[in-house]
Formats: sequence, C-alpha cells, structure tokens
Amino acid sequence: MASAAPPISPQQAAGPPALRVWSLHLLCFVLPATTLLFGLTAPHSWWVALLFFAVPVLSVLADARGGPEQQQPLATLPGWPFDSVLYALFALQLLNLWLLVDMVASHGFWRVDTLIGWQLLGITAGYSGIVVAHEMMHRNHRLMKQLSRVLMSLVLYEHFFTEHLRGHHVRVGNADDPATARYGEHYQAFFRRTLPAQFRSAWQLEKSRVGSDWLRNRVVQGLVFEWALALGALLFFGLGGFVFYLGQAFIAVRLLECVNFFEHWGLERRGARVSPQDSWDTNSRFTLYTLVGLSRHADHHAWAARPYQQLRYWEESPKLPRGYFGMVVMAFARPGRFQKLMRAELERRQLGPFAGPA
Repeated sequence: MASAAPPISPQQAAGPPALRVWSLHLLCFVLPATTLLFGLTAPHSWWVALLFFAVPVLSVLADARGGPEQQQPLATLPGWPFDSVLYALFALQLLNLWLLVDMVASHGFWRVDTLIGWQLLGITAGYSGIVVAHEMMHRNHRLMKQLSRVLMSLVLYEHFFTEHLRGHHVRVGNADDPATARYGEHYQAFFRRTLPAQFRSAWQLEKSRVGSDWLRNRVVQGLVFEWALALGALLFFGLGGFVFYLGQAFIAVRLLECVNFFEHWGLERRGARVSPQDSWDTNSRFTLYTLVGLSRHADHHAWAARPYQQLRYWEESPKLPRGYFGMVVMAFARPGRFQKLMRAELERRQLGPFAGPA
C-alpha cells in the first residue's frame, strides 16, 4: 500500500507564490527555444552550428550544480497556467520538427547543420516532446490524451501510450514489467530487451481489449498514423529529410528508454499497490523545472493523475546520484560508475535485492 501523503510543514504549506513556481517551470523552454532559434537562423557556418550544441552541454552542468529542491507544492496552485505550458510545448515541438526537416531539405544533408540539428531536435523530442506527451497521457482530458498520441507518433513510438498506461503503471517493479530495469542490468542490454517487449505488451493489451477489430486497435491506429507522417516527410522533404526525421525519432526513443532504465532500476515491488519506494527520485532543482516535474517520479507512480506542478517530494524513495541530465550521461558513458552508485543507494535503503523478507 502507498503510505500517507508526506508531511508538510507550516512553511511548506505556505509555499512560494504561484507566479514564482510557474516562472521556474518556464525553464522547460530552454532546449526547445534553442532548437527553434537554430531552425530559424539556418543555414549556419560550421562553427556557429557547433555553438548551439553548447546548450545541451551547459544543461548537464547546470543540472549538476543547480542544487536540491525539496519544497512541497502549494495546494492552491491554479491549473490553467501550468496546462498552458504543455500546450505551448506541444506547438513548439511541431514547429521545430517542421523547421529542421525543411532545413535539411533546403540546404542539403551533408552539413554540420544537419548533425547538430539532428542532435538538438532529437534531444528536444525526448526531453520536451516525450516528457510533455507523458504528462498529457495521464490527464483525464480527451484532448490532452490525443495530443499525447500525436507527440508519440512523431517519434514513431505511439504504442508507448498503451503500454505505459495499462502495462507499466500496473506492473511496475514486477518481473513481468518490460520497462523495469533489473538489478545489475546495463542500459544497452535493457534497451535491446525493452524495445520489442514493450511493443508486444502493447499489442497484447489491445488484442485483449478489442480482439480482432483492427479499426479500434490503438496500436494499429498508431502504426498507421506515425508511418503516414514519416512517409509524408519522405514525399515532401525527400530522402534527406526522411532520414533526418527517422534519426530524431531514434535519439528521442533512446533518451526515453534511458530515463525508463534508471527510474526503476533494481527495484522490486513488495506490495499489491505501488508505493513511493518503487521508483527512483532526484532532488535536482534543474531537472524538476526543466522536465515538467518528471523527476518526482515516486509520487507520480503512486498517484498517476496528479498534475506535474502538484507532485510531491518523498523522503523514503531512493534518490538518484545525479539529476536526469547527469544520469543519462552516466548510463551511456560510465556504466560502471552508474552501477556502483545505484547499488550503494539500494543497499543503504534496504531496497531491491537488499530488502528483507516481505
């Protein structure tokens, strides 16, 4: 069973003003705004293009030095200003995708612009597009759910909508959840395992829901829609634009599954209901405000419908050694260091393989 809500002190109950909280969440526009500026000012000299890539690099450094955030949310925060951020990010992702694919089609494929634009768009599609899609798919709002499916289709991963909501959130921390990384597992092994397993899970979930009615099967709908968009890119922007489109989707999915990898790595659920101890959190202030609250993953899994600005800090959840930006770099480039630090935290908290009898 999930434990009661975390205690809130009188100071925390007062909370920061709503405008300040909203303005902090505007940090989530840094990466997509950089990508937009890149697309609007193209073509670039090779050295100017390289300068744009400083923003993702500086984001990793800012995440490492941004300090912790343990402030509990203000209970009276209005919802609409925070929802407006999601809609703006949705529109920005569509615009960025159009601008950069058109850039490749207009100025040629074999350019430094293409390489940097591919990285910028892929990172933005992962850290902004998919994160926004994840937030929207959990809302009890039909329009948001449909916009979420559109965003996932833009990275050829629409089946995630079905698998995440009806698969991962039900089975998280259990051996039959393909999105829960096992203790000792490395990211590359997890990626090879989870990609086909999540698709199979989504397919089985829809098959059990609608049987052989393919018109109502959401996975089939997603495949048709997402590949219609991809083939539309081929038709309107040529082979270079099509390859670029596929490339940004690949980066975005790699980032998504890297985040999935460390959000539950090594954890084993003990109860029938998800608790805050079944997900990894990070205290990073920069991650919290640039990824629309995604870092408070423990509260999200225990109370999935809670909007991002209302997600709470839980002391009892295991804590990642870095913010999400630093964790992605560590999982990719320093897997030994990743294993060592994550294992130490599990052992300290007596979770996962170090937990006592149920």
